[in-house]
Amino acid sequence: MELPKSLQAKLQQRQANNALRQLPKAKSLVDFASNDYIGFAHNENLFHQTHQYLLAHNIKTNGATGSRLISGNHNLYEVTENFIAQFHQAEAALIFNSGYDANVGFFSSVPQRNDIILYDELCHASIRDGIQMSHAKAYKFSHNDFENLAGLLKRCQTEPVEVYVVTESVFSMDGDSPNLEVLTQLAQKYKAYLVVDEAHALGVFGEHGEGLVQSSGLQDQVFARIMTFGKGLGCHGAAILGSAELKSYLVNFARSFIYTTGLSPHSVATILVAYQHLAKEKETLALLKNNIIFFNQEKLRLGLKPMFVYSKSAIQSAIIPGNDKVKHIATQLQQHGFDVKPILSPTVPEGQERLRFCLHSYNSEMEILNVLELLATFVF
Repeated sequence: MELPKSLQAKLQQRQANNALRQLPKAKSLVDFASNDYIGFAHNENLFHQTHQYLLAHNIKTNGATGSRLISGNHNLYEVTENFIAQFHQAEAALIFNSGYDANVGFFSSVPQRNDIILYDELCHASIRDGIQMSHAKAYKFSHNDFENLAGLLKRCQTEPVEVYVVTESVFSMDGDSPNLEVLTQLAQKYKAYLVVDEAHALGVFGEHGEGLVQSSGLQDQVFARIMTFGKGLGCHGAAILGSAELKSYLVNFARSFIYTTGLSPHSVATILVAYQHLAKEKETLALLKNNIIFFNQEKLRLGLKPMFVYSKSAIQSAIIPGNDKVKHIATQLQQHGFDVKPILSPTVPEGQERLRFCLHSYNSEMEILNVLELLATFVF
């Protein structure tokens, strides 16, 4: 059966704009593309420790068997959520099947009709999708522009409603961060509920990779934190951190939590073992930090700094406007053995197309030097 003509037209338009998405084939290239910042996804010790944990606790089930409210709430969930809450100095944690599910579940259920959501204009698609499903009013503020946010917060004071301020501690496309100290002060001043997505900070920032909010000592001033495990933790799933009351509310009203089969015991055990490893990890985090510093030093030395968005995170983005041009340069880098992905419009606004370099603890300084020297050759 053929695709409807309207859908065919949309695909043809994407192709005409050189923006058609396709699933990539696996290649053995130097990794500057994945979110596996500290190598946990490829850590054989974690793989074997997870298996041993399951055997030691006589857990031999392949699936959760149902939603957590029916039959899928196996004991590992409680153990893991308690460990996560303690690790992050939160009162409670609730595991969701993915970061997308967590954001959609939170924003579609927590803000109520006529409440107001103020969100950074560069917030992730999962946050925006959740907001669209909400009955609350939503307004975006300019990226990391707290004067703009303060103006919006002042206007909200005239209405007797709850206000939610939403941001990310590390933005997925730019790799930059807001000033969380100023942001928490603003939220307190205007009695707003602050929500921070820490997807790209977990495993990257803090003495033990606990994220930017906690490493800044601000965890008690944030209403909810969303921690995603598919990046720095190298596995799958996510957790929302907050009060025990918030956890109870989400269990009762977050549809992406209620109406889905739970994660398998193996998936939850992987999360637990990864967190246990993170709690003791320092060397790998230091390697990542050194690579971030070295990358920033080399892009300055090679005259590339003006094309990069300012970032001290593992995400480094070089703005190269135009889908055709950025795809061409990415292809050249890949042909030289480096897996660097182009980010095209409409994923980012037209004119903001970019090469997105993801740095890892396992990248060598020579690999970083070589890929940046090649980039300089292609753009100058």
